[in-house]
Amino acid sequence: QAAAPLHPVAVQCQEAQVVVTVHRDLFGTGRLVKAVDLTLGSAACLPLARDVAESVVTFVVGLHECGSTLQMTPDSLIYKTILSYKPTPSGNPVIVRTNAAVVPIECHYPRKGNVSSKAIKPTWAPFRSTLSAEEKLMFSLRLMNDDWSTERLSNGFQLGESLHLQADVASGDHVPLRLFVDDCVATLSPDRSSSPRYALIDLSGCLVDGRSDDTTSTFISPRPRQETLQFTVDAFKFAGDHGNLIYITCHLKVSPADQAPNPLNKACSFNKASSLWAPVEGTGDICSCCETSSCP
Repeated sequence: QAAAPLHPVAVQCQEAQVVVTVHRDLFGTGRLVKAVDLTLGSAACLPLARDVAESVVTFVVGLHECGSTLQMTPDSLIYKTILSYKPTPSGNPVIVRTNAAVVPIECHYPRKGNVSSKAIKPTWAPFRSTLSAEEKLMFSLRLMNDDWSTERLSNGFQLGESLHLQADVASGDHVPLRLFVDDCVATLSPDRSSSPRYALIDLSGCLVDGRSDDTTSTFISPRPRQETLQFTVDAFKFAGDHGNLIYITCHLKVSPADQAPNPLNKACSFNKASSLWAPVEGTGDICSCCETSSCP
């Protein structure tokens, strides 16, 4: 008598299907079961071939086929099915010489990570269409010293001095991004909607503080890099306020670096010499709404 197989049922969990190989010496007794008595799943799917001369029987079915069930855990997808052996009478129809059997089968797949055998083609995912839940953009707004080399240690200013403000974004693994300052308001409290309030930047990137006759406030051009935007604001205080603390709150946003600046994504300063608005980058027409106050 031939040695009984160590594992009479072998399972291969592939990308989209499961392969079940069954030795016909299912019980290790030397008595071979009939292929016609073996089925897979609650739908009783039949094996690929049922040659009586073969010592193994093979099933190849899709993960969702033959009545399989799917269970999800926090880390895995588990496809479950059963191999059924139901002996039919042979010789004397009144008796059978083997027991029926049910073998549970499971295929486990990780919910996180790639389980495809196909090649992966790296691609940039535009941030405007994809936001990773694990990786959010990190924005910052800092007071810098006069040569922009380091962050300013003191936040105290005298009237007549200029604030050097630098906005940055850490883009991580996203496509190259260009940073914009949508608006900035000054208030006497952390609540940006409190009164009194003064708009420094408004209308989707217009540095309106530089429009006043007695200011030199401006965006710095060119940028040191696309993810950074620098601008200066002349120091000021609210009329009638005897305190020494002002809050500046800014709304920062990004667009893909390969997208041309437009009236919604711009950084425009007022040039007093020409009496015209000029952008840090892009064509001058994107700043025309700064003068009419009718930006989209």
